[in-house]
Amino acid sequence: MAYKTIDGHRHMLYSIPFLNEAQSFEQANAFYEKMNARRSVREFSTKAVAKQTIEKIIQTASTAPSGAHKQPWTFCAISNSSIKREIRLAAEKEEEENYNKRMSARWKEDLKAFGTNPSKPFLETAPWLIAVFKQSFAYNAHGQKSNHYYVNESVGIACGLLISAIHHAGLVTLTHTPSPMNFLSQICDRPENEKPYLLLPVGYPETPCYVPDIQRKSLSEIAVFYE
Repeated sequence: MAYKTIDGHRHMLYSIPFLNEAQSFEQANAFYEKMNARRSVREFSTKAVAKQTIEKIIQTASTAPSGAHKQPWTFCAISNSSIKREIRLAAEKEEEENYNKRMSARWKEDLKAFGTNPSKPFLETAPWLIAVFKQSFAYNAHGQKSNHYYVNESVGIACGLLISAIHHAGLVTLTHTPSPMNFLSQICDRPENEKPYLLLPVGYPETPCYVPDIQRKSLSEIAVFYE
């Protein structure tokens, strides 16, 4: 491995395998086809998922870029049935408030295509829950506050990689965001510098499993090319 020093900090030589134009397109298209098959799933099998698989999925998420490389995230992986039950009950309590008081009529109308309601059985059925927390700041070795930068952006990117890794492993998930999510901090006993960001049930889909028949926007609707 080759290194050089820049402004007093060691940098290592970075290289990736060279791909020609055809190979680059082939890999890009293959990854697109795989990810285009991804769906948000609410019907989970109780089939177990190995802890080592979840560990690798989380490690993949941790490869995300972050502001000043502060890596401002914590992933709490939960398989304990009692804790999952506690999370479900707390989430459903908030969802009852959402559906009955907080959500607008238009919002609830937009959700009809997905068949959602305050009941969230998947929070218990799925073999794993991954609760993602964002770290507003950290403490250094001397107990002093250490700044974090672009926290929401950094954690958002990590969650994108997390979801991709879950799908790549042949598993399914759902981005669940009961609001507010402060109950996750209490149940998972997280420190004051961590705030809940996202809750993901992870597992295999139930058999059979049905998902809404919806379409993604076309490339022309989401991208503009300046050539």
